[in-house]
Amino acid sequence: MTSFELSKPTDRIEQLPVLQQRPVVRYVITIVLSVTALAGRIALAPVLPPGYPFVAFLPVVMIATFFFGRATGLFAAILCGLFAWYFFIEPADAVAFDHRALTALAFYVLVVALNIALIHWLQATNARVREARERGRTLAQESARLAERSELLFQELQHRVGNNLQMVAAVLSLQLRSLDEPKARRAISDAVARVQVIGSIQRRLYRNNGELVPLDDFIREVSEQLMRSNGRPGITYSVTTTSDLVLAPEGAVPMALILAEALANATEHGFVGGETGEVRVVLERRNEDVILEVHDNGAGLPDAFDFNQADSLGLRISRVLSRQLNAEYALENAAPGSRMRLIIPKRRLTPNPC
Repeated sequence: MTSFELSKPTDRIEQLPVLQQRPVVRYVITIVLSVTALAGRIALAPVLPPGYPFVAFLPVVMIATFFFGRATGLFAAILCGLFAWYFFIEPADAVAFDHRALTALAFYVLVVALNIALIHWLQATNARVREARERGRTLAQESARLAERSELLFQELQHRVGNNLQMVAAVLSLQLRSLDEPKARRAISDAVARVQVIGSIQRRLYRNNGELVPLDDFIREVSEQLMRSNGRPGITYSVTTTSDLVLAPEGAVPMALILAEALANATEHGFVGGETGEVRVVLERRNEDVILEVHDNGAGLPDAFDFNQADSLGLRISRVLSRQLNAEYALENAAPGSRMRLIIPKRRLTPNPC
């Protein structure tokens, strides 16, 4: 409220000169002001010393120029100059051309010319400022419309991507019903689960305005989603994250897929034959790198397990994705249980814009 009220005088000044579409009104007002100044000068004649014929007329010229523009100011200057020359320069009631009259007139012309030029320059500057402000306001409105449209398009794109992934998962699920071979059913079932995970990741990767979700929020949301879908009643989960981290999409998606494989392995293989257990997800920064760990307190890895030789689809996918990230990937016993560790180099990090 206060800023609006303070800006109103400036806005009014920027609208000057006025009555540009009504020249008759401008000139009539100027004539009235000139005649009023003449009457005032006549009334002040007894108390003013000789030699000030134009003193009452200069304000009229300035007012006419300020409110009505340069042309009206020139008209006022000519009219007031004639009044002063005729009535107040000796001999009175006549237009004389002696050197004293011409000197006074030259001084008057110089003063009114400077005033008119200065006021006109100020008004031209005001006009340019007003035009620039209007262009800025128009551009701001257009930018706001474009931003709103971009946000709507982005949301629509996210929605369509999610729908397409759901359609792929649905088609695979239909195909699964017609299969009897166990290995094929298992492969299709895993594919459906992974497509659903990718859809979940895609929906959580961006905010509605298109900004990337901070990595800690992203990992927490993805973990909770995976825990709800993979969890068993007796297994508890916890997520510990470090804030102020953002990972570019080409890094966040592979990271989330590796996390999904690690949680699935911990749930399905770490607690075989057991009803209770704990799985912890930890995201932290160490030496400028990002460390993601999934640690369970289950049975651990088999004695003959060789990480580099393991040929399960999930591990092969995780190794490929870790190479895509230029990250170090390891799966090892942790006594108790097992631990998946992913070390992502700092060049993959994007500074948090918040």
